[in-house]
Amino acid sequence: MVTIKEVAEKAGVSPSTVSRVISDSPRISEETKTRVRKVMEELGYHPNAIARSLVCRTTNTIGIVMPRSAEDVFLNPFFQRL
Repeated sequence: MVTIKEVAEKAGVSPSTVSRVISDSPRISEETKTRVRKVMEELGYHPNAIARSLVCRTTNTIGIVMPRSAEDVFLNPFFQRL
């Protein structure tokens, strides 16, 4: 698994700059963003969604509580519409 530190090293920037590129910060020049994104693609880097959700304090996830029995799910019209 490729890390931000590896991307930063190959792109010649700091890990915080890579993080800002991922967040599309206006503080980073377009030239730097392009260079970092190219390295990310070359290395096959993908941001860790769990780590990002911890930093951003949001998951953009909705939880659904369902009955244990699959039969109940199909018989109850509420779950069918959901």
